[in-house]
Amino acid sequence: EHGHVTEVYGRKIGKVKEGVPRHLYLPGPHKGVWNLDAFKQSREIILCEALIDALTFWCAGFRNVTAAYGVEGFTLDHLAMLKTYQTERVLIAYDRDAAGDRAAAALAEKLNREGIDCYRVQFPQGMDANDYALTAPSATQSLGAAIRAAQWLGKGTAPGMTTEPVLDVTESVPRAVDLAHDERFQQQLVDVKAALRTLGGDLDPSSVAEAANEDILEPLPAAVLPDAPRADVAAQVSDDEIVMTLGDRRYRVRGLAKNLSYDQLRVNVLVSRAVPDGVGEALHVDTFDLYSARHRAGFIRQASIDLMLKEDAIKRDVGRLLLKLEALQDAQIKKTLEPKTRTVVLNETDRNEALALLKEPKLLDRILADFERCGVVGEEINKLVGYLAATSRKLDNPLAVMVQSSSAAGKSSLMEAVLAFMPEEDKIQYSAMTGQSLFYMGAMDLKHKILALAEEEGAARASYALKLLQSEGVLTIASTGKDAETGKLVTHEYRVEGPVMIFSTTTAIDHDEELLNRCLTLGVDESREQTRAIHQLQREKRTLEGLFARKGKDHILKQHRNAQRLLRPMAVMNPYSRLLTFPDERTRLRRDHEKYLTLIDTLALLHQHQRPVQTTLRDGEAIEYIEVTVDDIAVANQLAHEALGRSLDELQPQTRRLLMLMDDMVHAQCAKLNLERTDYRFSRRELRTCTGLSDTQLRLHLDRLVDLEYVLTHKGGRGQSFVYELLYDGQGQDGKPFVPGLIDVARLRE
Repeated sequence: EHGHVTEVYGRKIGKVKEGVPRHLYLPGPHKGVWNLDAFKQSREIILCEALIDALTFWCAGFRNVTAAYGVEGFTLDHLAMLKTYQTERVLIAYDRDAAGDRAAAALAEKLNREGIDCYRVQFPQGMDANDYALTAPSATQSLGAAIRAAQWLGKGTAPGMTTEPVLDVTESVPRAVDLAHDERFQQQLVDVKAALRTLGGDLDPSSVAEAANEDILEPLPAAVLPDAPRADVAAQVSDDEIVMTLGDRRYRVRGLAKNLSYDQLRVNVLVSRAVPDGVGEALHVDTFDLYSARHRAGFIRQASIDLMLKEDAIKRDVGRLLLKLEALQDAQIKKTLEPKTRTVVLNETDRNEALALLKEPKLLDRILADFERCGVVGEEINKLVGYLAATSRKLDNPLAVMVQSSSAAGKSSLMEAVLAFMPEEDKIQYSAMTGQSLFYMGAMDLKHKILALAEEEGAARASYALKLLQSEGVLTIASTGKDAETGKLVTHEYRVEGPVMIFSTTTAIDHDEELLNRCLTLGVDESREQTRAIHQLQREKRTLEGLFARKGKDHILKQHRNAQRLLRPMAVMNPYSRLLTFPDERTRLRRDHEKYLTLIDTLALLHQHQRPVQTTLRDGEAIEYIEVTVDDIAVANQLAHEALGRSLDELQPQTRRLLMLMDDMVHAQCAKLNLERTDYRFSRRELRTCTGLSDTQLRLHLDRLVDLEYVLTHKGGRGQSFVYELLYDGQGQDGKPFVPGLIDVARLRE
């Protein structure tokens, strides 16, 4: 009563554990009465069970409201205020449950003895005032109807009302008005009756009938609250600042984009105004948290001094500014939390063109031709394997690709060329990744996507997560964080779903073997012939035909991206799987065998629009699938010799190329000098001159050949440190990898 705080109330709005109270007060006996002004201004008081319910009435415009401290929380302080200010009626708006009904009856009996009439505001069963207001289209109208239909809790008949009825909470109707002929009154009466009908199932029928017969209780004499400050203030919003003009004040706000949490609104605010009498422009600038009352008060106080205004004007401005920034922040956070996956809807023309591509009889030849038309020369096997691996993202166990070459050989160009044929929404590209970054991505951000890494070295710290994601198809991590309700440290689980297709490049000779044996390793053609072809293409791009070809490239890429969008994830059945063969000399071939089978499945998936889709019913569930053909296996065998053959001799592409060049040199020199291969020795200088490799490249690959015993080191003479002998016997002089043991496709055709 004298401005001293005697009680504090808090209500938990999240999940509450069993036995933990939801409503919290200061320790000790309850003291004080909330909203004392209501007792002073009205002879009728709405009494709620808790402050949340009382505030619900307040927000709906019913200011003559107060709250007890729970069903047993009506104190002597409450009774003293009722008697001091001669309250005539109390509308008990306790929760509509067994405890609320018992407490309302007991309180009514107590107040009746004090000469105070009591009425029971009845909500639908199991609801309180806040629950009911949230479900109603208009809280003011619905709560008003509940008040008007309140049930009298005294003995005998309800006392006659001596005060005139108030049909609109915003305005009293004088008795002198002829209500029978007043259109506004009649319309309000219709609205009240409609609201009462929505409550009729849970209210006393007699009270509803009385209210419908226009015997309506007076709800309260107070007016509805004035409208809250509006958030729809005109503002100029740009990427880095927001500008609002309120009267003669101009507000510039920066830093909103950094506030991605609802618990803070820390911004930089500059307010200025033109000061009369030729003083010029006054301004004040500060960085503070708008959610902090202390910060707001400091800004308001200092801004009013600097701008030579009353604090009330700045205070109103800050309120409107806060609401506007909240609205903008909410939109910003929702946009940030929106799923990144977007669906592209194709028009009829694009769809028909994409289907025509997918139904091309020689689809693989068409893909290679389109690569050529888009400016990627040579590398036929690499282009086709890369395209199929990217398509395998739609399978449950997709392939992974590692493109390995020397610097500037074109590995990144090859990866970018393949990715250009894939839809934008299905690929995620990074230059580098930290060790924990994958674990904290969105749960579905990587599912059936392509994860492209510019350099494998940039993702070295994330190699563990990449290996798990490739082999297990899912990532999970347990991390410690604060519980939103209790503030205690708890364990949170983060989960990232796969499968994901991993596409990466590297120049390294030695790197993580565990990651490498999960991938198809593609080596870029570093021959002189390939370099000549690239030079020729680069010159052709400068011609008139090259300019036209560049124009047509966009249409080709668009057609392939749309074709990829039309490919559905679908089960693949291989009727020849039991007949297939694969080498089994090493344990790592277990993974290579799975890659081989996945390559076959991907070829079938790519041709799904050329195959009948079959359906089978198993355990009441329908499964759609397409079948592998012999042609799929034939193509997979050809690609496997190139893509998987490298894993059999453990040589990287550049190292194998050096071995083949070395073999050609030794063969030519032995024929020229009439020597046996075991008698011929050569130096690094001779090898560097013959192969054209730099000294750094030569050292790296030669050391690896020595370690793997393809080359033997001898002590040199005449000041030479070492000379070398080629132990490689010359098998496979064409330099092409080969996978022995694959089935002859002719047998399958039989």
